[in-house]
Amino acid sequence: MSRDGELVHGGARRLGLLEQSQLAQASGMTQSAVPRFEAGGTVPTLPVLERLAAALGVGLTVKFESRDAA
Repeated sequence: MSRDGELVHGGARRLGLLEQSQLAQASGMTQSAVPRFEAGGTVPTLPVLERLAAALGVGLTVKFESRDAA
């Protein structure tokens, strides 16, 4: 599972708060796109991440860090 997919699956999806179909509908995605995203089969764009965050009721932060800090 991709890191982004873990965030989606590990949040509301894993807690059983949203089914794949509900998340897909709330974020304007197809139902088949959700498991592909969770599994890391697709690379999300920023607009997709924004829609997923809104559907999950969470904020989205994009952060640049120095490689030395990582």
